[in-house]
Amino acid sequence: MPERAISKEAAYEIIHDELLLDGNPRLNLASFVTTWMEPECDKLMLEAINKNYVDMDEYPVTTELQNRCVNMIAHLFNAPIGEKEPAVGVGTVGSSEAIMLAGLAFKRKWQNRRKSQGKPYDKPNIVTGSNVQVCWEKFARYFEVELKEVKLREGYYVMDPVKAVEMVDENTICVAAILGSTFNGEFEDVKLLNKLLTEKNKRTGWNTPIHVDAASGGFVAPFMYPDLIWDFRLPLVKSINVSGHKYGLVYAGVGWAIWRSKEDLPDELIFHIDYLGSDQPTFTLNFSKGSSQIIAQYYQFLRLGFEGYKNVMSNCMESARVLREGLERIGRFNIISKENGAPVVAFSFKDKDKSLAFKFSKALRYYGWIVPAYAMPPDIEHLTVLRVVVREDFGRGLAEKLLSHVPLALKDIDASPIRSLPRITFSIDLKQRGDDGREKVVTYPESTVNWEEESLMEQRKITLSTGKTKGTC
Repeated sequence: MPERAISKEAAYEIIHDELLLDGNPRLNLASFVTTWMEPECDKLMLEAINKNYVDMDEYPVTTELQNRCVNMIAHLFNAPIGEKEPAVGVGTVGSSEAIMLAGLAFKRKWQNRRKSQGKPYDKPNIVTGSNVQVCWEKFARYFEVELKEVKLREGYYVMDPVKAVEMVDENTICVAAILGSTFNGEFEDVKLLNKLLTEKNKRTGWNTPIHVDAASGGFVAPFMYPDLIWDFRLPLVKSINVSGHKYGLVYAGVGWAIWRSKEDLPDELIFHIDYLGSDQPTFTLNFSKGSSQIIAQYYQFLRLGFEGYKNVMSNCMESARVLREGLERIGRFNIISKENGAPVVAFSFKDKDKSLAFKFSKALRYYGWIVPAYAMPPDIEHLTVLRVVVREDFGRGLAEKLLSHVPLALKDIDASPIRSLPRITFSIDLKQRGDDGREKVVTYPESTVNWEEESLMEQRKITLSTGKTKGTC
């Protein structure tokens, strides 16, 4: 920490100038997270920036706005509640926290059931696909739950419901299905999973439930695929998480966990606090957090409505189509994302060289685009994929601009074949005269210099007598 204060103008300029070196969020196609909102919403968020959401008694209207959002989302996901019946759910910092809370609810219900049956309850597990987001691995490790992953296979990049149900045993607290895979945006077949799991539950009496991780697809499917059955219309779906800061169209920092009914959220997980003014129930992993994102989510629901969200998602899907068809015309890529899913375009090189994707990602950086390259999970790790997430602010104009830069980036990597940069390795034996007037041999150790990238850090003036160099270039 600096010893002395500086002026507010100087502090601002120092930080402002340093942040100029960050990437442009609008061109960050790696992220699902919203990077643009209307100025009116920005203004509302700034007005609420000093409100601590947890102070429900002091900020009752903010709490009411959160409850309205929970109810809207629950009805959007077809929760079996009456028109005036309050939904069961909570706002979170993001889908990671929402998944932790849902997982804890499943674990506690499973433990309570096993205890009542007089059976061991120390080895819970969750069945997922190996395409799950890292937050599921965090939950498993932090809360001591075994993660049983269904491996992906060539041409099938999501969890296979048949294999998932085969892995279910009496210690499975839930099966987690993904609505919008992080790798390619694809929706998993929750309806088939519900059917197969219902049949297994009848045979075994286990009553294993389903959680749907709809972080990416929860605000896409209801508007683009209303006939797709994936939500609370399926009896075994007990909880759903969704990211408000993805296709909920809010800046980073808000997610939602929704439960089917009160019976699916154990009472012992809900804390009651009274030192902020009145009795307040809370079910979160953290305590203090800002109110701005909650207010922004309500603004988007009020501002856009069902029609507005449908229009935004339709535009995203259209931009994804333009990009997908443009990449196909170039002829060097295989498209591995699906047309029906989240607006994501995932593709790989037809050439089997795994390094090409990383070189291409780096080449696109020269034109300002941030397009990630990554290897797929085990069993298909030979496949290296690039992914473009199409958000609201990535319109058709930007899609076409990106397509215009793709051939240029390809030309760049084609002109730079894989080769080692020239390096020179050498050592030097020098005869020097010492202070006593006698000659001696001084050996400078072997050095390696990359003459294209390394600058000379130190200069020395020495007198050479009969020197000898040895080494290879």
